[in-house]
Amino acid sequence: MQTSAYLSMTVGRPTKPLDLTREEKEKLTLLARRPKSAQAMALRARIVLAAAEGLNNGEVARKLHITSATVCKWRERFRVHRLEGLLDEPRPGAPRSITDTQIEDVITQTLETMPDNSTHWSTRLMARKTGLSQTAVARIWRAFGLQPHRVENFKLSKDPQFVEKVRDIVGLYLNPPDRAIVLCVDEKSQVQALNRTQPILPLAPGVPARQSHDYERHGVTSLFAALDVASGVTISSCYRRHRHQEFLRFLDTIEASVPRGCEVHLVMDNYGTHKVKKVRAWFARHPRYHVHFTPTSAKLAEPRGTVIRRSYPTMRPSRKPYRRCRSGKGHAELPRPTQPGPQTICLDRRCRFDPGENQQTL
Repeated sequence: MQTSAYLSMTVGRPTKPLDLTREEKEKLTLLARRPKSAQAMALRARIVLAAAEGLNNGEVARKLHITSATVCKWRERFRVHRLEGLLDEPRPGAPRSITDTQIEDVITQTLETMPDNSTHWSTRLMARKTGLSQTAVARIWRAFGLQPHRVENFKLSKDPQFVEKVRDIVGLYLNPPDRAIVLCVDEKSQVQALNRTQPILPLAPGVPARQSHDYERHGVTSLFAALDVASGVTISSCYRRHRHQEFLRFLDTIEASVPRGCEVHLVMDNYGTHKVKKVRAWFARHPRYHVHFTPTSAKLAEPRGTVIRRSYPTMRPSRKPYRRCRSGKGHAELPRPTQPGPQTICLDRRCRFDPGENQQTL
């Protein structure tokens, strides 16, 4: 009789009720069940929820597989400070040496002022200006994403038909026509033809290829190129001058290289040589060519992605002359030149033009 009475007695100090409100219970339930909650915070929420159900500290500890001291600590912290008590207290350590006012001063000086006799702020200049260390300024800039040494360029197009031209070119890439070839045509004028003063020494085991630091000039040349955006094949030629006569010769080169019977869409810029009377007459004699001009002060759009590559007919070099485009299966093929001229240049990323190799043709 005495044993049963002893077991029924409450051991330890009596616990005080938590009295959770509806909002607190919803918040604790969210913290306990949310997958992205921190495990420590989720455990504290489960302790409070279990204690609110009327369980004592020992029962909560056995249910959550923790110690009774842990349950007692977070239960009392929640009773006194409510939800704020579940957060970690400030860790011990050295106090901050840089105040918020100093950080604001660094950011304001960086964004709104310029240093004397310099083009932009550096970490050392800003450190001398604000009285902080160079590493402290670097950390502040890194935290707020400030890079005073970087400058990017932009250009606003004043073309009155900007929207119409962009829709035309973008629509050409996103919804390409059937059985047609799209070429991006552009020129690079005043290309310097340079050659080293001494022969380049070849690569050897343990020794890299070597070349002299000085070079000789051999005039300039103009590069005309047409890129097939679907296959990466280029049609290119070099000419001494950059006039509409050379552009007409390059159009004849494209006409000889592109399979007959296919529609050809040319994406070009607004250079003057593209709009002279003789060039317009050439396009009138070749109705299968469709010209798409880019907006003023805009670059040629070069699409990227597998959708474009699957939509356009390919232009692969072939040993056969070419096959005409038909309604059946098969793709248009670009003929392989039997004897490429000395001025043919590959614009592929894997190829680079060395003007010194062809200096005798300039």
